[in-house]
Amino acid sequence: MKYIFLFISSFIFAQQTKYVDFISVTGQLTINDSKRTISGQVDYDFDVLQPIDTIKIDAKNMEFTNVQIDGQDVRFVNTSKELQIVNNFQTGNKHLTFSYTVKPKQALYFVDIENDDLQIWTQGQGRYTSNWFPSFDDVNEKVIFNLGITYKKDYKVISNGILKSKTENNDQIHWQYEMENPMSSYLLVLSVGKYDRKDFLSKSKIPLEYYIENKDASRFDNTYRYSKRIFDFLEKEIGVKYPWKVFRNIPVRDFLYAGMENTTTTLFATRYVVDDIGFIDRNYTNVDAHELAHHWFGDLITAESSTHHWLQEGFATYYALLAEREIFGDDYFYAKLYDTAQQIKFASRTDSIPVLNAKASSLTFYEKGAWTLFVLHESIGDKAFKKAVKSYLKKYAYKNVNTQNFFDEVRKVSKFDLAPFQKTWLESTAFDTPAANALLSKNKAIQVRLEIDKLKKTPLVEKMDFLNKTLDSDVHYSVKEAIISQLQSEKYESKKELLLKAMHQNTIQVRQTLAATLSKIPEDFRAEYETLLDDKSYQTQEIALFYLWKNFPDHRKEYLDKSKEWIGFNDYNLRTLWLSLALSTPDYSSSPEELINELISFSTTKYEATTRQNALEKLIAFKIINDQVLSNLVNTTTHHMWQFSKFGRESIRTLLKNPEMRASFNEILPNLNPDEQFQLDRLLKE
Repeated sequence: MKYIFLFISSFIFAQQTKYVDFISVTGQLTINDSKRTISGQVDYDFDVLQPIDTIKIDAKNMEFTNVQIDGQDVRFVNTSKELQIVNNFQTGNKHLTFSYTVKPKQALYFVDIENDDLQIWTQGQGRYTSNWFPSFDDVNEKVIFNLGITYKKDYKVISNGILKSKTENNDQIHWQYEMENPMSSYLLVLSVGKYDRKDFLSKSKIPLEYYIENKDASRFDNTYRYSKRIFDFLEKEIGVKYPWKVFRNIPVRDFLYAGMENTTTTLFATRYVVDDIGFIDRNYTNVDAHELAHHWFGDLITAESSTHHWLQEGFATYYALLAEREIFGDDYFYAKLYDTAQQIKFASRTDSIPVLNAKASSLTFYEKGAWTLFVLHESIGDKAFKKAVKSYLKKYAYKNVNTQNFFDEVRKVSKFDLAPFQKTWLESTAFDTPAANALLSKNKAIQVRLEIDKLKKTPLVEKMDFLNKTLDSDVHYSVKEAIISQLQSEKYESKKELLLKAMHQNTIQVRQTLAATLSKIPEDFRAEYETLLDDKSYQTQEIALFYLWKNFPDHRKEYLDKSKEWIGFNDYNLRTLWLSLALSTPDYSSSPEELINELISFSTTKYEATTRQNALEKLIAFKIINDQVLSNLVNTTTHHMWQFSKFGRESIRTLLKNPEMRASFNEILPNLNPDEQFQLDRLLKE
């Protein structure tokens, strides 16, 4: 054993891919939802490139049995982080088999939903697939994955690749999936749920599978309104055929991010499952295009390290913008570029980490990465850009890449000087505003917007004519939104004429911006503002209802009567607001206990995190707090979504400043489950 650990300690500094190449893996898995475990038989084929004593597979907190090489038992070490197989490996092909069991701490999640149903889903990027399937945290080790999963027959089970077979056995079904080409382990997926599915074919005959929960069937068309169009556009725009055999989209509850580009099978958050009204404020179009673009930039070719992460996120962000340009037009495209330019420019005042750095921020990797490509595209021309991208993808298909690899292909098609370009856009934290504005100014709407920007410090009386003329024009709504935002600090009487003109715009986005910026509503503007309650926008209705209720106490009953049947997005934003306002309006309800119970119910584990947080925020803000509310709040601290658990911890810290609240938390402590007790006890001791 001494020999083994001495070797491991020295080998850890060497990259295993130099010695061993894992080719393919087949896993036959069974899910035990009562124990929240996964177990199975795993078969790996690999080539030994150079003699080696130990090979490793990343595996977190797993138990292993029957570990064999080429059918023979082999010595192994389970470090709780890795499975290390000890043998005198000589060059050639080898076959590794073993059985394993794991109760994942992260990367695979069991989400309880109503009627004792479950959703089970994975998230490998940033969480590591090795928490639920023995695999590789090193993105440079690409493997052909083939998973078979056995689970209850009333559920759909989805993984990567083509579904080769479904075998029913009593009350269970075995689903066998197969891939043809290799990918990095973080792209491995498992998704289980009760879904409806609709199938389409792309222009290139790729099967497109779109899933929706049974209860959301009526929202299918709006959720996936542009999905097929996006697929056909990106395949044509990129110039390389979609590199996999099938493409799926699946919404999952309490997802950690907006979406994830698991190869062949994108998972995305249910917040993007919308009806026709919800589509205006919150639609899947950009996320859909972004995750699909990753199937080329990230899945087909993968950055060799985090330093070159922009080759994935920058490309996916840029191509998603191009897809939106195809759907929503040039003005929309340039408006989004303008907005991100402002964000990057503002962030650059304090952000000291450039794009080509593993520690760069998401804004830098995504948005500045996209801006880098936009500038390059404009600089070398459409024909050369597309030729370089096509060559780059084909040359490095199913391999790992770095920035130099991409730039080498650009140099083959253009004499553009990449050295200063790289320094400006990838190595500097500053944002080249003059160059950006010059490119943005190709769009007429942006020309107007830049003029409005120059007028920020100009007295309103001196720019009134120009602003009036702009509001009367057919310029893109983003420009008119900029005018409304610029008026925010002006006195009401001075800007009333412009506000009225904005209100009479038949544009939801402009009216919504006005609703949000006019938090104090004058009486003579009340009737105009009340029309916002009828806008086909759940977000506008939420803003307008709250500000009207706040500004005009004498009219609260009529506002509440008008909105009492409102539900809103699938996170119940309007219903939870209505309940909190109704409970805060004296003598409005004859049965306040029923309203309290309904609002509290939205904060329970029956609902998704976004709904629960909406409800808890309102319960706390309106001081509707009892032991059940406090217990529900403590439960948030044990949730797998870090954003939600952070909200819970911060809310508890604030409440604990009140001695009465501290006493109440201490009273409920014995009645909590062990995980909740641990989290609350830690907060009480801070």
